Amino acid sequence: MTLRINEIFYSIQGESLYAGLPCIFIRLTGCNLRCVYCDTRYAYHEGMDMTMSEILGQVESYPTEALVEITGGEPLFQVETPDLVKHLLDQDRTVLMETNGSLNISRIDNRCIRIMDVKCPSSLMHLHNDPDNLQRIKPHDQIKFVIETQADYAYAMNILKRLPPDFPISSVLFSPAFGSLSPDLLAKWILQDGLGVRLHLQLHKLIWPNTERGV
Repeated sequence: MTLRINEIFYSIQGESLYAGLPCIFIRLTGCNLRCVYCDTRYAYHEGMDMTMSEILGQVESYPTEALVEITGGEPLFQVETPDLVKHLLDQDRTVLMETNGSLNISRIDNRCIRIMDVKCPSSLMHLHNDPDNLQRIKPHDQIKFVIETQADYAYAMNILKRLPPDFPISSVLFSPAFGSLSPDLLAKWILQDGLGVRLHLQLHKLIWPNTERGV
C-alpha cells in the first residue's frame, strides 16, 4: 500500500489549538477543492509514492514526543489515509488531521483530532461543504473558518448555530485570510458580538514570512 506524499517535515505547529508546539507534518498530494486563497497549490499534483513503512520510518527519524499532523492538499482525497492515521495512533502519538470539510470525516479514527476547515463564500468552495460533518464532529476536534470579508463572518456565525451542543465554542477558530483581512478588524467583529471563538493567526507565516514550503 502506498500514499502520494508531497513532503514530510519537522517544524513548529502554526495553526490549531496546538500552535507553537513542535510537530511532524505529513503533507499528502491531491485536493478536490480549489480555494482562491490556497497557499499550498504545489500540493495539488507534486509528490512521490511512498509505502507505509517508508512514511513511518521517516516520521520516526524525528523526536518521538512531537505531534504528527496529516495535511494536504486534502488528506481524505486518498483512500489509504485512514490506515496511515491508525498506524500513527497505534504508536501512541497525538495525531492531528486538517481537512477541508467536504468529505466524510467519520472515515478517520475518532482518536484523531480532526481540524475541519469549513469553507466560507470568499473561497468559492463553500457549496462543497458536507453539512453532515457538523454532526460527525467530536468535542475534542476543532473547527476553523478562514474569513476574508464580513459576509464570510456572517456565514461562519450562521454555521455556529448548527454545531452540536457539546462542541466547545473555544475550539472554533476564526482566522483572517492572510494578507486580505486585517486581524484587528476581525478581532473587532468578534468583540462586538461577544463571541467565545478564538482569533487565530497563522504562526508559521509570522515566523517564516518568506518561506512557503517545509514550515
